[in-house]
Amino acid sequence: MIEKIAKYFPDLTDRQREQFELMMTLYPDWNEKINVISRKDIGNLEENHLLHSLAIAKFIRFTPDSSVLDFGTGGGLPGLPLSVMFPEVHFHLIDRIGKKLKVAADIAEKLGLENVTFQHGDSGECHDKFDFVVSRAVMPQPELVRLSRRNISGIQKNALPNGIIALKGGDLGEELKNLKSSEVVEVSNYFDEEFFKTKKIVYTPL
Repeated sequence: MIEKIAKYFPDLTDRQREQFELMMTLYPDWNEKINVISRKDIGNLEENHLLHSLAIAKFIRFTPDSSVLDFGTGGGLPGLPLSVMFPEVHFHLIDRIGKKLKVAADIAEKLGLENVTFQHGDSGECHDKFDFVVSRAVMPQPELVRLSRRNISGIQKNALPNGIIALKGGDLGEELKNLKSSEVVEVSNYFDEEFFKTKKIVYTPL
């Protein structure tokens, strides 16, 4: 049921497999009631949404006890797949749309995730510090940097300096022209499927 995730992450534990498989049933069920994923795209849930979120897990292996803020999580992406992949890392998911956050919270509860917390509101209402901020197609990188810079901790625990890791698509030249420190990685470096040929990870150390 999770053939593609298992293909690229062959070392999943039995519990992680069960959690991803349950995710594959919970998202479509919820999507019937609250549209958190495009109805025409829900059939591509594993590849276009769960596996896409897990590209971050190919880019960086978060060290245990790290903390990650999922900025504008919507229905829990990329935060929930990453929280399954890194059970010893704390993920804080924030979004302004309460009904989408309700979906993410319910899925996390049904998956038995104990490393996830939720906050309904604007990013300005989150005053905690994190090792990394992650995001999936929420806003241009300069704006994301401006809004979340103050949430980045000054204490480094990981192999990469603390900062922002965003999943994006398309031509990013104009968006990143004033962010010279940003690194762009092609998701197709990790995954073979056609969908990922235009997808990128943008990492901005702060």
